Amino acid sequence: MEAQAPKSTPVRGRGCETERIETVTTMSAAEPTRRDFLFVATGAVGAVGAAATLIPLIAQMNPDASTIAAGAPIEVDLAPIAAGQIIKVFWRGKPIYISHRTKKEIEEAQNVPLGSLPDPQADKDRVKPGHDQWLVVIGICTHLGCIPLAHQGNYDGWFCPCHGSQYDSSGRIRQGPAPANLPLPPYAFLSDSKIQIG
Repeated sequence: MEAQAPKSTPVRGRGCETERIETVTTMSAAEPTRRDFLFVATGAVGAVGAAATLIPLIAQMNPDASTIAAGAPIEVDLAPIAAGQIIKVFWRGKPIYISHRTKKEIEEAQNVPLGSLPDPQADKDRVKPGHDQWLVVIGICTHLGCIPLAHQGNYDGWFCPCHGSQYDSSGRIRQGPAPANLPLPPYAFLSDSKIQIG
């Protein structure tokens, strides 16, 4: 309980003497006061203001839509790609070469003796079963990360003009300083004419 200072009220009595009656006003702490209301209202406005300030700050830390989309799988329609043609698409910021190989290119790739390759790998291990005509590789040279040119070099595959690495029609290193074959991205056939990369 909170006590306030006593208040004096003059009262006229008999004769010349004045009596004073003292009254004490008391308030219960359980009853809200105007000051309590102002404290609560100010705190609530401050909390709402802090939340309104923090929400945009936290939201701006999320990756933007282009970054999210860059990591998402992509679908590629193979129908428009003619035999012998190589197209380039991008997945996760990397160039992906999709080669529609001719019968001659497939036969040449299958007939290479594995012992003659710097990074031995059979052609059948670089394509999906039943889809020998489609080769999908990441178009980054394994030497220093340059982007090789398609249908160039001595092996009708890829040629890296930076340091002279040459890859065959299966994306295997055949000549030059590159230590490994062109890597294969994760991909799957959704149908005979459509693939999903990623």
